[in-house]
Amino acid sequence: MNEQELLFSMDIGTRSVVGIVGRHDGEKLNILAYDIEEHKERAMFDGQVHDIELVAKAAGKVKQRLETKLGIRLTNVAIAAAGRSLKTHKVFLERKVEKLIEVERETISSLEIEAIQKAQMEIEEMQHEDGNQYYCAGYAVVNYYLNGSIIGNLEGHKASSIGVEVLATFLPKIVVDSLYSVVSRIDLEVSSLTLEPIAAMNVSIQSNLRMLNIALVDIGAGTSDIALTKNGSVFAFAMVPIAGDEITEKLAETYLLDFDTAEKVKIALSKKSKIKFKDIMGNLIQLTSDEMIAALNPAIEQLAGNICDKILEYNGKSPSAVFLVGGGSLVPGLESYISTKLQIPLERVGLRKTTLIKEVDIKDKKLSGPEFITPIGISVTAYMNKQKDFLNVYVNDKSVKLFNSKALTVADALILVGFNPRKLIGRRGIPLTFTVNGKLETIKGEHGEPAKIFVNGAQGSLDRVLANGDRIVIDPAVDGNNAEAYVKSYAGLLKGKIVYLNKLEKALKPTITVNGEPQSPDYKIKEHDTIVFKAIDTVAELLELMQIDKEDILVDINGKSVDGNSPIYNGDYISWRYNKKAEDKSIGKDFSHRIGVTLNGEPLMIEQNKDRIMFLDIFNHIEVDVSKVKGISTMKLNGENANYTDLIKNGDIIEVHWEK
Repeated sequence: MNEQELLFSMDIGTRSVVGIVGRHDGEKLNILAYDIEEHKERAMFDGQVHDIELVAKAAGKVKQRLETKLGIRLTNVAIAAAGRSLKTHKVFLERKVEKLIEVERETISSLEIEAIQKAQMEIEEMQHEDGNQYYCAGYAVVNYYLNGSIIGNLEGHKASSIGVEVLATFLPKIVVDSLYSVVSRIDLEVSSLTLEPIAAMNVSIQSNLRMLNIALVDIGAGTSDIALTKNGSVFAFAMVPIAGDEITEKLAETYLLDFDTAEKVKIALSKKSKIKFKDIMGNLIQLTSDEMIAALNPAIEQLAGNICDKILEYNGKSPSAVFLVGGGSLVPGLESYISTKLQIPLERVGLRKTTLIKEVDIKDKKLSGPEFITPIGISVTAYMNKQKDFLNVYVNDKSVKLFNSKALTVADALILVGFNPRKLIGRRGIPLTFTVNGKLETIKGEHGEPAKIFVNGAQGSLDRVLANGDRIVIDPAVDGNNAEAYVKSYAGLLKGKIVYLNKLEKALKPTITVNGEPQSPDYKIKEHDTIVFKAIDTVAELLELMQIDKEDILVDINGKSVDGNSPIYNGDYISWRYNKKAEDKSIGKDFSHRIGVTLNGEPLMIEQNKDRIMFLDIFNHIEVDVSKVKGISTMKLNGENANYTDLIKNGDIIEVHWEK
C-alpha cells in the first residue's frame, strides 16, 4: 500500500485522540482503519494542549496501532484546531467622509479592513498576558451605519459619516504551535491544518446549503462549539463552557454513580429503553430510559438554553436550521429544547451522523455516530484543501503567513500585515467655503486617486483570491488637491463704469475688500473669508477712491454742479475745481506761481495764478488721446504713489501713465 495515496487524520480532543486512515478514489473517501486513545490524565483543557508530552504519548499510540493494522509507516497527518480556542469579538467603527461624494465599494472595503484590525488589536489587548499573535479565521458584517443610523447597504449614498459593526473571529497562534509540537514529537509532519468546526461543516453541511443561515453545534465533553454560516461561508464561531459532562455529572449526582459509570449510562440512554447499573453502594438499579431522562430534563434544558443564547448573541436572530454533532449531541430531548428555545420547527434541528455523508464510504458501523463527524471531516478537508495549511504571500516585499481557513483574499493579507486601510482611498481635497457679497460660495477639492493593487504584476482588487507565493504590491492612494480660488475669478460679478475725469477717460472698477480690508484681484481666498465688491456709484465714493478731500473740491457732472450724494453713471463727464476753502488752506504758505518739474522724464514749466499747485493741476499740461487709453495706471510724486490733492513744488519728479 502506497502511503502517499492515504489520508491520515487525527482529532486531538479534550478527552481522547481519534485517528482515521482512508483513501480517496476521486469520488469518495474510503475509511480503511481508525483508532481511539483516551488521555490518561488531564493533558488538554477545552481543546488547548496543556501537557505536550502526555498528548504526544496518546497520539503516538494511535499512530502506532494504525501502522500495525495497515502494515505501513505514516509520515504525514491532517489535524484541526479546536473551535473553542477561537476568540470572537464584535467592534464598531465610524469614519467621517465628504458628504458631497457618493460612498464607493472601495471605501466600504477599507472601512471593514480597519474594523477587523481594530478587533484584532482589542483582542490582543484583552489577552495581553498571553502575548499571542492571532490569525483572523473569519468575520461578518453585522450592520452598516449611515450618519449613525442602520442601513442595509452604504454604496451609492452620501453622508457625513459611515460606520460598520463587524463580528470577527481569531485563532491564537499558540494553539497552532502546540499542535505542531505534538505532531513533531511522534515523527509526523502536518499535511493540513483546519478548524474543527470547518472540518465538521465540510462533511455535515453541503456547500450549496451554506448560503443559508445555519448553526452547527459540536457538543463535546467540556464545551459546545458553535459555527455559523451564511452567504456561502463560516462567518462566526462561539463556545459554550458546558456540554456532555454536565449531563454526566447530573446522572452521577442523582443516582450516586462514579463518573465513568455515569458516562456509560448516559450513552445507553439513547440506545436502550431499560437501563441497569450499580451505584457506589453496590445497589442494583433498574429504570426505564424515560424515567431517567425526566430526571435529567433540567440539566438538558440548561444545556440547550446556553447553546441557544450563544447562537442568538452571535447570529443576532434564530438561524434557519441547527445541526448537532459530537458525542454530547446524543443526549435525548436536546433537539426538542433547542427547537423551542429558538422558535424554529423541530424538523430543522437534527443530528448529523456519518451515515449521511455522501462523500465517505464507511464500512464499520461503530463510526456511524455524530462523534466521528469531526475526525472524518478533517480527512475530507485535507483532501479538499490541496494547498498547505498556511499561505505565504508578499505584501510590498514583506512576507505574510496567512492561516488557510477559507478562500483568502488581498484584503486578508492587508489585515494581517497591518496595512493602513485609509491609504486605500484617495481623500478628496479640502473644500473652500467663503462669501461673496453675502452669498455663500463653496469650491470642491479635487478627487483623489484610489490605491493601485497589483498581484504578480497584474491589476488586482481587494477581493482577489490569493494562491501560495503571490506577490502583492500596493501603490498607496493619492489625495486630491485642496480647493483654490482667487478674488479676480469673481470680479465679473459687478460691472465697472467708464467716465471722463477732467476730459480724461477713467475706468471705475468696483472696490474689493476681504474681511473689511482692501485687497487686490490677485488675492488668494482663504477659508471663511468675507469678500465684498462695491461699485463706485456716487461722487463721494469716487472722491474717496481718488483720495481727494471732498471738502476742497467743487464737482460738476455733465456741466451741472453736484454734491457728494449725486449718482454717477456710465459715460458721465466729471470735472472739479478748488473751492475757496481749499485756497484758504494755502494762506501763509510759500508757493511759487511758476515752478519747474520733471514729467515722465521731460522738463515742464507750470504757471498758475494761485498760491498752491496740486498734483491734479498737472493734467492741464498733458495732452492724451482718450480714444487710445483707458484709466490711469501710475501716479507717482518723487517715486511715491501720489494723490490728486498732493501739493507739488519746484524740482519735483512726476510720473503719470495710462492703461492702453
